[in-house]
Amino acid sequence: MLNAFVLSAGRLIQVPALVPADLSRPEVLWVDMVDPTDEERELVQQVFKLELPEDEEVKDLEESARCYVDENGVHISSFFLSHDDDEYSNVTVSFLLNQGRLLTIRQEELAVFRLFRLRARVQPGFVSTAQEILLSIYDAAVEYDADVLEAIYTKLDGVSRRVLDRSAEMTDELMGQALAELAGHEDINGKVRLDLMDTRRALSFLLRSRVLATAQEGDLREVLRDLESLNNHSAFLFDKINFLMDAVMGLINLAQNKIIKIFSIASVVFLPPTLVASIYGMNFAHMPELSENWGYPAALVLMIMSGIAPYWFFKRKGWL
Repeated sequence: MLNAFVLSAGRLIQVPALVPADLSRPEVLWVDMVDPTDEERELVQQVFKLELPEDEEVKDLEESARCYVDENGVHISSFFLSHDDDEYSNVTVSFLLNQGRLLTIRQEELAVFRLFRLRARVQPGFVSTAQEILLSIYDAAVEYDADVLEAIYTKLDGVSRRVLDRSAEMTDELMGQALAELAGHEDINGKVRLDLMDTRRALSFLLRSRVLATAQEGDLREVLRDLESLNNHSAFLFDKINFLMDAVMGLINLAQNKIIKIFSIASVVFLPPTLVASIYGMNFAHMPELSENWGYPAALVLMIMSGIAPYWFFKRKGWL
């Protein structure tokens, strides 16, 4: 999909019919490509006389390949958080500032771009240059990451109440659910942290490239300060997740110890009766009580008493 946007009355409006003449219009500020076809890529390359990066180049993690300046302009490839069916992933978006225009390439639609387009369409004067479009997209991405971190904290608060509430017993099923939730939150938090770190690297490069006006550099520094605070919050969430993980593992260990304790008590309680039964099972020639009528009941009573005695002793000592 290939879209072009122009300014109209201070608002960013999509060009309705897209032909080569539309792309070459000087008022076009933004050309957005979402999983473009070979024909669309060729069209953009012919109109702007440049070579677009391939998918493999866009996904390259080397800093030298993700942020650089050449004769075509400023190239930046950066991670953006994607959310689809409760699954989060990092999607690479490629930006190119070329002669007052911004070209973007990505493989799927992202919530950040939808949010930016909505703001630029309904707020007059929201953006006026390609550089402001780029900064506004990153600003929306930071806000989106902040919302995700806030959602993680809210969900962790619910897990924390279930784990630390001692008025209700944590069953094996609940402990398993808590571990699964914590593992999922840790994975999302890690992806957000990677997104924040990559965004910080991209914005720092943009600041060093000297393509922004003074006011825009000030806005960029504000975004960098927001990134720093979000990084600190992400680190706090990692600590909270690890604490709750340790708490759940402690509860699991306590449950296992209770089971082991039951078997230990049972083995100690039944050891003396087993000894008594073993003695009377021996084939001795002279065991006078075996020939008496009271011998069998006496053996049963002795086994019961020998079982009660160690239990009573442990109970009195407070070991049970």
